[in-house]
Amino acid sequence: MANIAENWSRIQTKNQEETASLVQRLFDVARPQAVYGEPITVGEQVVITASEVTVAMGMGFGGGLGSGARAEGDEVPDGEGGGGGGGGGGTSFARPVAAVVVSPQGVWVEPIVDVTKLGLALFTMLVSMWMFWSRMRRASRE
Repeated sequence: MANIAENWSRIQTKNQEETASLVQRLFDVARPQAVYGEPITVGEQVVITASEVTVAMGMGFGGGLGSGARAEGDEVPDGEGGGGGGGGGGTSFARPVAAVVVSPQGVWVEPIVDVTKLGLALFTMLVSMWMFWSRMRRASRE
């Protein structure tokens, strides 16, 4: 049983190290430099992009130890065993949302409009309205 406990301890330590490494990489993505781009000078104006950064992750680990007597008629001797495993993943996504413009006339923020996102929202809204209207029409016929 001591061998199993040592293996179990090693598995737990490895899982903790890999979890810490994954979390650190995801935090590295969400640093301020990921949100604000490098200043770009154009004539007398300086432009700084601002982005929306999304970071997500999930993970799970499990394992177990066991011992038991052999089943009746089983040729395998009584024994002990254990095992464990885990998995995880993460993703990060960034998209520009604004540009900060600094010029001799002042400072202002220009929003960056994502036309694709607006189009998808409009399409989703129209499909939802059509489905709702169809159900109301069908219900009024009954």
